[in-house]
Amino acid sequence: MATQPNMRIPTPPTGVPVASYETYEAAQRAVDFLSDEQFPVQHVTIVGNGLRMVERVIGRWDRNKAAATGAAGGAWWGLFLGLMLSLFSTNGSSLFLVIVAAAIAGAIFGAVFGMIGYSMTGGRRDFRSQSSVVATTYDLLCKFQHADEARGLLEKLAMRR
Repeated sequence: MATQPNMRIPTPPTGVPVASYETYEAAQRAVDFLSDEQFPVQHVTIVGNGLRMVERVIGRWDRNKAAATGAAGGAWWGLFLGLMLSLFSTNGSSLFLVIVAAAIAGAIFGAVFGMIGYSMTGGRRDFRSQSSVVATTYDLLCKFQHADEARGLLEKLAMRR
């Protein structure tokens, strides 16, 4: 099977490590500094090491919150449907009623389905959370030909702080 010429296959990063940072923001600042110094940043790669999946609990979840969230989403869908229906309506005076009725119906259906979804969990997950993947350190890799120049510039950045 032939690969298309413009299709890129994911490969591990290559290059020489020139610096390591504890935060992504610090690594970003370093690359920005290199760019400000007219360094060819297209030869630099930021690599996250020690990846971890972090789930931050942001609050409790109960039947009422599930219903409210479902109602809000359903109201938006109902509003959208009402607007679409109003495009084909010939009676101008009832356009507002069609839109409002569709939004209310959407909110009711959303609330019902939100509560159904919550009750199907059986109380096994009574909290809300956000998941993200974070790294413990961030390395700057640079092509061998430019590594010494990058190190020199980054030392200059370190002396400024």
